[in-house]
Amino acid sequence: MAYHGQGEKVQKVMVQPINLIFRYLQNRSRIQGWLCEQGNMRREGCIIAFDEHTSLVSDDAEEIHSKTKSRQQLGWIMLKGGHVTLLQRVSN
Repeated sequence: MAYHGQGEKVQKVMVQPINLIFRYLQNRSRIQGWLCEQGNMRREGCIIAFDEHTSLVSDDAEEIHSKTKSRQQLGWIMLKGGHVTLLQRVSN
């Protein structure tokens, strides 16, 4: 539990990663995934399926090269759970 201000208590709640991924799926949020050992490349798309190992299937996916800022359309892709380092929602 964290404390905020004068005697005011603020509780921080941890959200399980699988619950967050389920929320992204339900909201059809566009997410960006960073993969292990590919620091200069990211995959972006909408999650349409996932499993307990955090393997993800994305629709309307793009590959983004961070150095050149170029984008390549991929369509449907699967990101293997053990290779996903970070997921974040992309703001429109």
